[in-house]
Amino acid sequence: MSFKDRMHRLRVDTHAIWLATRDVRTPWYAKLLGGMIAAYALSPIDLIPDFVPVLGLIDDVVLIPAGVWLMLRLIPDHVMAEHRFSAERASARPVSRAAAAVILLFWLAVAASLVWSLRAYQYW
Repeated sequence: MSFKDRMHRLRVDTHAIWLATRDVRTPWYAKLLGGMIAAYALSPIDLIPDFVPVLGLIDDVVLIPAGVWLMLRLIPDHVMAEHRFSAERASARPVSRAAAAVILLFWLAVAASLVWSLRAYQYW
């Protein structure tokens, strides 16, 4: 299995875990842990920022696959198979550039308001 295939599988499994956390057939403890793993994987904020050499990428390379591995053991097989199918279908859809632009504009607005606030209080 190539690296690209493994990354696709990890992305699909992460999405399937997110879907499974919202399923009533998933145990509550798996929902809690799965929600935390999916939120971390999909969040732009990391435990160790990516700009820190080596360590910044290790948290993504270790924590997310370890969390996915654990979740695959906690979620019943038939539930996970159903949600993997849904996640695989969703991965074939086109990417929304408009949504990415909205998210980028939001973070730019947050940064601009922070800079404006700091300048207003003479911290800049």
